[in-house]
Amino acid sequence: MLSLTSILDRKLLRDLWRIKGQAAAIIFVIAAGISLFVMSHGMMISLDETMRAYYERYRFADMYAPAKRAPDYLLSELRALHGVNDVEGRINGGGLVTLPGVSAPISARVLSYDPESAAPINGVHLSSGRMISPTHSNEILLLKSFADAHGLEPGDTLPITMNGVQHEFVIAGLALSPEFIYALPPGDFVVDASRFAALWANEDVMEAAYDLDGAFNEAVLTFSPGANEQALIDALDRILAPYGATGAYSRADQLSNKFLVEELAQLKTMGRVMPPIFLAVSIFLLNIVITRLVQTEREQIGLIKAFGYSNIDIAIHYLKFVLAIALGGALVGWGGGIWLGRMIGAIYQIYFHFPFLVFIADFSTLGIALTISALAAAAGAFFAVRSAIILTPAVAMRPPAPPKYASGNGFQKAVSRFLDQPSRMILRRLARNPSRALLTAFGIGAAMGLSVMMRFNMNATDYMLDVSFNVIDRSDVLVTFVEPMSDKTILELASVEGVSLVEPFRSTPVMFKNERIDFLGAITGLPDNPVLNRAVDSNLNDVDISGDGIVLSEQLAKILNVSVGDTLTVEVREGRRPTLGIPVIGLVEALIGTPAYMDMAALNRRLKEPNRVSGAYLKIDPRMRVHVYDHIKAIPMVAGVSLRREAYENFAKMIDEGPGVFRYIMSVFSIVIAAGVVYNGARIAYIERQRDLASLRVLGFTKIETGYVLLGELAALAIIALPIGSALGYLIWSYMATAMSTELYQIPVIYREDGLGYAAIIILLATAVAGAFVQSDVSKLDMANALKTRD
Repeated sequence: MLSLTSILDRKLLRDLWRIKGQAAAIIFVIAAGISLFVMSHGMMISLDETMRAYYERYRFADMYAPAKRAPDYLLSELRALHGVNDVEGRINGGGLVTLPGVSAPISARVLSYDPESAAPINGVHLSSGRMISPTHSNEILLLKSFADAHGLEPGDTLPITMNGVQHEFVIAGLALSPEFIYALPPGDFVVDASRFAALWANEDVMEAAYDLDGAFNEAVLTFSPGANEQALIDALDRILAPYGATGAYSRADQLSNKFLVEELAQLKTMGRVMPPIFLAVSIFLLNIVITRLVQTEREQIGLIKAFGYSNIDIAIHYLKFVLAIALGGALVGWGGGIWLGRMIGAIYQIYFHFPFLVFIADFSTLGIALTISALAAAAGAFFAVRSAIILTPAVAMRPPAPPKYASGNGFQKAVSRFLDQPSRMILRRLARNPSRALLTAFGIGAAMGLSVMMRFNMNATDYMLDVSFNVIDRSDVLVTFVEPMSDKTILELASVEGVSLVEPFRSTPVMFKNERIDFLGAITGLPDNPVLNRAVDSNLNDVDISGDGIVLSEQLAKILNVSVGDTLTVEVREGRRPTLGIPVIGLVEALIGTPAYMDMAALNRRLKEPNRVSGAYLKIDPRMRVHVYDHIKAIPMVAGVSLRREAYENFAKMIDEGPGVFRYIMSVFSIVIAAGVVYNGARIAYIERQRDLASLRVLGFTKIETGYVLLGELAALAIIALPIGSALGYLIWSYMATAMSTELYQIPVIYREDGLGYAAIIILLATAVAGAFVQSDVSKLDMANALKTRD
């Protein structure tokens, strides 16, 4: 004889099979949320653990202190500072790489390296080949990503121009470094392995190349836990000030680390915001399904209780029902999250150069996923299970009292004369239960809101690219110099055949201060009426930077807590190192970085260095590109060259194929949830109205007319959901854009009609597909059985 529990379990399996389509839709909605959680949580752990182990093993510096020329004996004084564990002086120089068949200048970062050091600060991971020999001055280690991009191997020669002199080096080995996990060419914001080379050479070669015998131009330090970073920065700046210090900074401001940390922050934001939205929709769906199930099984519940089942048995039975669906969603989501995480990990390995990156998703993540989905399922089933428990057998075995519909007569009379009979039936059902109609429309609108949010995300990315590379920066080439040079260099560049326009700029490193707020940045001096690199406001109109004041990006003004009219304290970190009080005269739109602008003549005047430039933006004739590049390579003091069109293409590629692939994943998931919500609504409406539909068929309605009565209601609810979804998408995107903006990237809150239209099309298509499935069920309706059903 079967036990009571086994009988209920058999009923459970029959119920699940009977609503398998709805259960599958809910499983996929739950799976989408769990997949996002597993992917973002696992990727966050993977990046964090890999970063921590990599930094620790190769002693990634805690602090950097650049200078112009500091004597080696200062290192003992720096080492004696409180909290410092170790310090090394090194030579950090810029250069240009020349490769056969490559006309464009390739920027290089050349670092001195001691191959005999047992545990150097900022050590390197040897990927292939061998370490450089201290007795072979012509050997170097080369960044592996650059070597792979150009097919270079150990033993190949590499010509490099350093400080205006070309050197021929032999590649001893290929290396990776925690300092270049995110290896950016000067002036760019996106990794381009083919356009940036980092290399390590013997110290004696570097001293000769940069005229730094017995000196260093950068100190790198490690310090003990709990050390006072700001006190160390102040001490380093004080000691190195006479030697051209430009300002010490911590690991948090090191560019590669900063990109990596901000990527982790965005993963945390995604993991915190998106899964709850998907799970909230799954709670909504489960509540509707289980409520309908309890309503249709009133008699069965009464009989079960009459045969001795307790309220606890009934509650456990229906909780098992929702937990079975939740378990399916959790398992599918966990598997999907692991697959997505490994795919994203492989993409990250292209942009973040780790020796290895293994996606971590252990069974603790599965436990978290199961717990989250179980709690969501229990929350969705709570009220329905409660209503099943309180039913007594006598009450349960009687048909439920007819619902009290809102009359809606006034509204119906006003419009009924314009409608045919099936349309009036649709209107009557909606008007008699407006709260239920609005609840269903809200569920569909929530699904649409995710699609709206993702489309706005894509619009924002396109806007960032367009504004940054077509409105603000209109140049073809950006040339930066090792140090500020005479503006006569600009005349030399302008005289090169193929250069149609040259626009100089002056950049100086500074520490911005406002009361207790400090920010290490730079001021860029622009010429009068700039054309190639402009400062624009939020309406993309030119901002007047003439006069003696400073114009800040909106993000920088927010960080410093200043507004137009305030006076900002600026400590210059080069040359005479003056401390200036500069009024804020305007704010500009900046989507990449946190720039600050001044009139170039005014900046040079305040620095007491007239007619100095740090680089230039160039507009060139594409037909003369090679000739212009050759001339730039011949300029001794060029520190780096950025090609703006290549930068634009790399940025777009990163969005399409790199970490930006998240937006496509989210777009697919938003479509999944939209389909799940609409299909569930259609199936529930069909199940609830089978008797009504069969009655219509008996009265002579055709299959199409009968389907229209049902699907017309679904279409009406989808249309009602469009403004709801638009509003929800607006709110979600407003929050996401703000939450995911960083110092490096400010995501604009862009709203475009095509985003709403795209999401509306998804909802209407999902409605049409769900309607097609339900119409198929209407056509196969067993009228005899349906008419026997008791309401």
